[in-house]
Amino acid sequence: MSLLPKSRKARRRLMVLAVAAPVVALAVGLALWGMRDAISLFYTPAQAAAAHVPAGRKVQLGGLVKVGSVVKHPDGLVEFVVADQRSTALVRYQGDLPDLFREGQGIVASGAFDESGTFVAKQVLAKHDERYMPREVSKALKEQGEWRGDGAKPAYGSYQSGKPTT
Repeated sequence: MSLLPKSRKARRRLMVLAVAAPVVALAVGLALWGMRDAISLFYTPAQAAAAHVPAGRKVQLGGLVKVGSVVKHPDGLVEFVVADQRSTALVRYQGDLPDLFREGQGIVASGAFDESGTFVAKQVLAKHDERYMPREVSKALKEQGEWRGDGAKPAYGSYQSGKPTT
């Protein structure tokens, strides 16, 4: 008894499928492997601690800037604490902060954790008015019960060149 179908047409289709399936799987695998550095996962401080994000992996960290935690050094280094309801993370950023950066406000920082567990930010994005909150931050805050939704609406756009679009 043969495993191949008796029909010549069906055997041909099976052969085409047998050749095409590995080629498609290889193409998808190569595409995902090539994009591995372009993927930036979003975490709150509690989620980052629970996930044990490896040092050097590019991620986005979001939450509220803890009141009284901002320390500006003369060399342009800024240190502050990003907090959610369950955890905090120390953030270091070299450069000028956005004009709307304030203590108690929501931010999203792009960068990576170092070996000591400090988040080294390459970019810091702040909310642009009293009603705007990045969608990822508002969702995470709602899940943790920290959402102060009075008038704050989540953003439905995406970031391009540091500015939100709708």
